[in-house]
Amino acid sequence: MKRFMDEDFLLSGETAKILYNNFAKDLPIIDYHCHVSPKEIAEDKRYANITELWLGGDHYKWRAIRSFGVDEKYITGDASDYEKFRAYATVMPKLIGNPLYHWSHLELKRYFGYEGALSINTCDEVWELCNAKLAEPDMSVRGIIRASGVEALCTTDDPADSLEWHKKIKEDGFEVKVLPAFRPDKCLNCERLGYSDYIKTLAKAAGMQITDLKSLLDACIARLDFFDEMGCCTADHGMDTAVPYADWTCLKQIDDIFKNALAGKEISASDAEIFKTYMHAFFAGEYKKRGWVLQIHYGPLRNVNTKRYKALGPDTGFDVISDRSSIESLAKLLDLIETQSGLPRTIIYPINPVDNAGVGVLIGAFQSSDGSGIPTIYQGSAWWFNDNIAGMREQMISLANLSAFGNFPGMLTDSRSFVSYTRHEYFRRILCDLVGGWVDDGLYPMEWEDLKEIIEGICYYNTKALFGF
Repeated sequence: MKRFMDEDFLLSGETAKILYNNFAKDLPIIDYHCHVSPKEIAEDKRYANITELWLGGDHYKWRAIRSFGVDEKYITGDASDYEKFRAYATVMPKLIGNPLYHWSHLELKRYFGYEGALSINTCDEVWELCNAKLAEPDMSVRGIIRASGVEALCTTDDPADSLEWHKKIKEDGFEVKVLPAFRPDKCLNCERLGYSDYIKTLAKAAGMQITDLKSLLDACIARLDFFDEMGCCTADHGMDTAVPYADWTCLKQIDDIFKNALAGKEISASDAEIFKTYMHAFFAGEYKKRGWVLQIHYGPLRNVNTKRYKALGPDTGFDVISDRSSIESLAKLLDLIETQSGLPRTIIYPINPVDNAGVGVLIGAFQSSDGSGIPTIYQGSAWWFNDNIAGMREQMISLANLSAFGNFPGMLTDSRSFVSYTRHEYFRRILCDLVGGWVDDGLYPMEWEDLKEIIEGICYYNTKALFGF
């Protein structure tokens, strides 16, 4: 029987152990999509206790605690930080099979030196150990990033953002690259409440009036230029429920839809699809000009619990997986972009694993060469509800079956927590176990130079080349 989370955690064969320890373990981390706060990096924030670091804003953990019938007071409510930590410690032993169990213990082990198992019985011991560790000088946000081996990270930023914290980080000379990523969702979601107010905010940031489609595009270009000057090299489009695609008749139709949205009028679902299709293609063309990477995350059904959404707001644990396949609309959108401007380098992340094979095949239809040897389009790593052992293995096996697995850009945290970098370790161990198993089963030769290139590429070098870090 193996010890709990020993040095061979998730590595089931000798080949897997060699691949991980020799090729994957010590590579730097490039976290090219996350939701950490640039303000907290700029201010080099310190945390008063483990709850503040671990449970604040982490809707993964909130969902898990709710699953045990714990009162909301101990999750997002006014309970003390100790009481909230105790609630998580109480449910922890029952999270067998959940990636949170592994992530949490990897974080305790790597950042706090704790080798045991968190439970109600060890709650006070872990609370005191973690809080004492957080008081040490090198456990500030920047210290945690350094200790994690992070080379570069990309935050998620609205087009109207001033990027003031990125400026401060750059001026401070922090050795880790902290770059903005352009996230234009609010600009595209013309059917949402508050859209006209958002456009006023965007206009102010761009220093111009926005009254029609042309001025909207001019303002977006101004903000794209600003982000580019700040080192931005990627944009992320979050597409809720499904990828939108609809044909339009003329630019006046798009202009009319936008003017109606600007006037606060109700926008039909069909008109919203037309507007979003046009704007996604417009932005993709601008990314192509700038050499940026487009990331497309699609498929979540947002805020399905209306009562909880009204009480707690978005991103609090009430999003689920949509059952709508988007392969046809995604293919049409990619074709439109390719026809209009040529695809920028693109990474696609379906949230529904049913679409894994569809995306794996689709990317093969839009590959092209620019002489660099870098692919045009990729399937991204298993996302959100799928970044667990089974989900990551399933996504990687599907991609290997249908595409060139050696070009896979690997893992990202997609997290709001500064101790989530252990998810890269988790991914690397699963990757090495998968590839090692193929070798042990005679499905791939034990050619160490080739295996080294594959593992190091997926863990680090493919991403470095793709984003130009």
